[in-house]
Amino acid sequence: MNNLDQYGQNHLESLVCAALSSLVLVLLGLLGSVHGCPGVCTCYSNTTDCSAVGLLSLTPILALLNQDTLTLRLPQNNLSSLGTLELSNLSSLELLDLSQNHFSTLQPGAFLGMSGLRWLNLSTNYLGVRLAPSDPNNNTEAAQGLNESQGSAGLSKEAFKGLWRLRGLDLSSNGLLWLPKGLLDGLQRLAWLSVASNRLAALDRVTFEPLVGLQHLHLAGNPWECDCKLRDFKHWMEWLIYRDGQVDAMQCSVPGNLKGRDIRSVPAEMFNYCLQSQTKEGSSGYATRPPCPPGRVSSNDECVRQRYRPVSVRRAHGTQIVAGVVCGTVCVMMVVAATYGCIYASLMARYQKEMKSRGQPLMAESGGDTDLEDGQMSSPTSPEETPPKETCGIVHGYRISSF
Repeated sequence: MNNLDQYGQNHLESLVCAALSSLVLVLLGLLGSVHGCPGVCTCYSNTTDCSAVGLLSLTPILALLNQDTLTLRLPQNNLSSLGTLELSNLSSLELLDLSQNHFSTLQPGAFLGMSGLRWLNLSTNYLGVRLAPSDPNNNTEAAQGLNESQGSAGLSKEAFKGLWRLRGLDLSSNGLLWLPKGLLDGLQRLAWLSVASNRLAALDRVTFEPLVGLQHLHLAGNPWECDCKLRDFKHWMEWLIYRDGQVDAMQCSVPGNLKGRDIRSVPAEMFNYCLQSQTKEGSSGYATRPPCPPGRVSSNDECVRQRYRPVSVRRAHGTQIVAGVVCGTVCVMMVVAATYGCIYASLMARYQKEMKSRGQPLMAESGGDTDLEDGQMSSPTSPEETPPKETCGIVHGYRISSF
């Protein structure tokens, strides 16, 4: 009986302490709301810093947050979920830091209404797809199938919908096994992306093609499988590097002959056997799967739009160098020829001017004022200059004597 009374007393004391702590947080929030800053946070300039304050929900913070806030930092808290349209009133926010929390899922439209957001940090969370305990392989295909059957787990392909001004996105250290197709659609202005330190083994090229403005891509710290599944992404990555984009190290874990090598240094020709294997598989399985329509190619059980890409983009640099050398040589030769022509014309003009000033004829005159090409005689200028026609004459420069 005494033990029960003591347990009830301890439980009552814990409830009272929890109520007092909640009351203190509310009072601090009310005091801070006078200045538009939650009491548990630190506010300076247009930044609200609520780092490591033990938040379980954003509700008490958002109610007191200044509408002019441009930067909101919420790292090292206990946040685990974002409700739909919960952040829709923060349209002027430009930077949101949700790193080092406990997010395991992001629902569709989690950031709708935040049209002004430019940087989003979701690193060091638990957005990786959780596998079923009965799955013995723990591979990417099983994770993808689980995500399709349980849409609430991991990243939804519409999680970043409406963030058309986003410039930077950090998804590192989330235990991600794959990225859903369509996740990055609508992020044409994205210039910086990190998926480093996850459990990614392959990436789909179709997922990254909408990122036409991407300049920095961080991929290190993943167990990449450098096989045929990575071939299309390899071509896209080379195209990004060709456009002066920056990609960090992407070391292969398998196969054994490529283990530890950076896939950027692996020639694209090493993936040619993938085309041959796909051709053999297509010929054997033609009855079960129809071919793709014109203008589209097969990619991971789907037909995607075909885009031009060189066999190896690295050759384009050599072509540019050779073309530059040839064009430079031709230009130099043209300049030399033009200079030579100008000098020659100047010398000839000076020579003719000197000859004219001395009274000498510019061209030698032929005898008899005859035309050497057509053989026709020119008309005499005066009767006195008409050559005599007696015993001899001059025809075409030759003297004809009479017999």
